[in-house]
Amino acid sequence: MTNATSNTRVRRSEQETTEEADEAEQSSLDCPECTGNLVVDDEHGETVCEDCGLVVEEDSVDRGPEWRAFDAAEKNKKSRVGAPTTNTMHDKGLSTNIDWRNKDAYGNSLGSRQREKMQRLRKWNERFRTRDSKERNLKQALGEIDRMASALGLPTNVRETASVIYRRALNEDLLPGRSIEGVSTACVYAAARQAGVPRSLDEIADVSRVEKNEIARTYRYVVRELGLEVQPADPESYVPRFASGLELSDEAEHRARSLLQNAKEKGVHSGKSPVGLAAAAVYAAALLTNEKTTQAAVSDVADISEVTIRNRYHELLEAEETLGAA
Repeated sequence: MTNATSNTRVRRSEQETTEEADEAEQSSLDCPECTGNLVVDDEHGETVCEDCGLVVEEDSVDRGPEWRAFDAAEKNKKSRVGAPTTNTMHDKGLSTNIDWRNKDAYGNSLGSRQREKMQRLRKWNERFRTRDSKERNLKQALGEIDRMASALGLPTNVRETASVIYRRALNEDLLPGRSIEGVSTACVYAAARQAGVPRSLDEIADVSRVEKNEIARTYRYVVRELGLEVQPADPESYVPRFASGLELSDEAEHRARSLLQNAKEKGVHSGKSPVGLAAAAVYAAALLTNEKTTQAAVSDVADISEVTIRNRYHELLEAEETLGAA
């Protein structure tokens, strides 16, 4: 008798709970004033009644994306799930990285058994990330590109471009007979020139593990085989970096650009090293604006000989005098 009464009470309680839930759901869908239909105004973040206009809820949280898309392709492109892909990593950043620190999510140190387990996981994870020789080659090369770009102070877009060039060279089998370091260095050199932030061969050779002659030879080969469009380096692109290294004023930098523009009009730049012309222009501009600097200081910043600076310096001044007389 007691069990039957208990079961009856449980059924009544469940029925009452269900009825209350239905009433709550019904009340949430109906207007509390006129029992009209409620609609959600996403633009204003409000829930209003269609019939009487009563604002039932305001300042609602928009849980959707902050961007707009007008077709499926644009929606997929703007969707953000996980970290963005990048060409600077051999797997484009899509694989898992296991932290080298033996700590859990709360910062506590792991036990000896857990440390051994994590070490095994790291080892297998590393093996799975580079499954064949091509991926190992790409991983080593992209690491070299990142190292050299960091040493040269090159921006991210140059690293991305250099990585894409190396991937193309690898896919078109241009690497047999050439070192990974040589091809990766040539890619950095080409990418910097394409991006308008060129570095001289001497600067590239200083941070590379291969000789200057090999870099130049590999660069010409990669550009020719891949059909890269690389314009001749403009001497003016070196001026801001040299002026900044010598702590010259904006007036001196502007004067150096003017000297180089005059040299181009006279054709003095033809067949000359753009680095040497830029260094000479910076030195001449410093003297013309009464700012103290020496040929030795310019030589250190530009990594060019003082003899070259003296020769180009006189040529630049002669070109300006000729234009001034004309």
